[in-house]
Amino acid sequence: MDSGRDILLVDDEEGIRRVLSLSLADLGYPVRTAKSAEEALALFREFAPPVVLTDIKMPGMDGLELLRAIKAESPDTEVVLITGHGDMGLAIQGIKLDATDFVTKPISDDALIIALGRAFERRAMRRALREHTEELERLVEQKSRELIAAERLAAVGQTVAGLSHAIKNLASGLEGGIFLLGQGIEQDRRSYLEQGWEMLKVSVEKLKDLSLEMLRFARPAAPKPAACDPALPARQVVELLAPSAAAAGVRLTLSEPPAPVSALLDAEALHRALMNLVGNAIDACRAAGYGPEAPRGRVDVRVEGLANGGARYTVADNGCGLSGAARANLFTAFFSTKGAGGSGLGLMTTKKIVEEHGGSISATARQQGGTEFDIIIPGKYDNKVA
Repeated sequence: MDSGRDILLVDDEEGIRRVLSLSLADLGYPVRTAKSAEEALALFREFAPPVVLTDIKMPGMDGLELLRAIKAESPDTEVVLITGHGDMGLAIQGIKLDATDFVTKPISDDALIIALGRAFERRAMRRALREHTEELERLVEQKSRELIAAERLAAVGQTVAGLSHAIKNLASGLEGGIFLLGQGIEQDRRSYLEQGWEMLKVSVEKLKDLSLEMLRFARPAAPKPAACDPALPARQVVELLAPSAAAAGVRLTLSEPPAPVSALLDAEALHRALMNLVGNAIDACRAAGYGPEAPRGRVDVRVEGLANGGARYTVADNGCGLSGAARANLFTAFFSTKGAGGSGLGLMTTKKIVEEHGGSISATARQQGGTEFDIIIPGKYDNKVA
């Protein structure tokens, strides 16, 4: 039996069932019959025919109710209604309920052939459309994977290019220091030796910082969240950087919640992020011309507990500020507002730490001058691995 051509015939009149069964068999359709909608529904659930041919008017559950029940369980099943000449309103109502077609009594073979042909054609079209849609979804998924892979390769290329540029700059500094040392040795000039030695120390320090930042950024994301006071990492950072801030003529302050609060976060990772932000803020004050002789620099660190159990960190300074272009590229690999003095990885690493917490970071220009960085850590820790 070809189950793809099965028909379930439903009619409460035995004579009609017998005649239509013979006609359907002559047309090559395997057919099973039911004398009521209730019996038909049980048979339908048993062998799931692709097409149901049912009378509309039947005692008890009628053909429209059967149509609704079949469509609720199997929207792809096609239903053809049988109706009398005086029941056109019911037939139209059936079409609105997604019946495929209707035939009127007495049923001619031609009308039956057309209606059933339309039903199986419609079913085939639905199946083809579904297969086409699934194929399109597979193609989209495949192309998306290819696009992501291409973007990752492009990002790797961009990172390598930026890293090469940064190393080239450091190599130039090293070469300059070596040249001055050589000149100092040849000419026995102490000033050249001192200048060359200083250039070597600065370049080696920058190379070390670049290596550390690259290692931190490349390290697999494995945050270790724990319930803690969100002010703790900020307090530690302020204590560590207070001497360098004072030496730069910068007043470093911390504002924290009056009562202890608790948040779920990786305190060590947030410590690194805040070290980057506060260190940058102090450097921005230096760039603005503040110093021990003009101690007007100010860096304010604020910690707030959020109602949902999260935390908010703000680092604001009155330093040199940022241009619109600089703010747009702040978190881009190897972009630095410090020129040759920065690796361009600190803020990118900070952003990565914040995003691993499911949080966000933003930078805005302050009306009174300077920049304000804002970090939001959500209450429910979301371990997003970049």
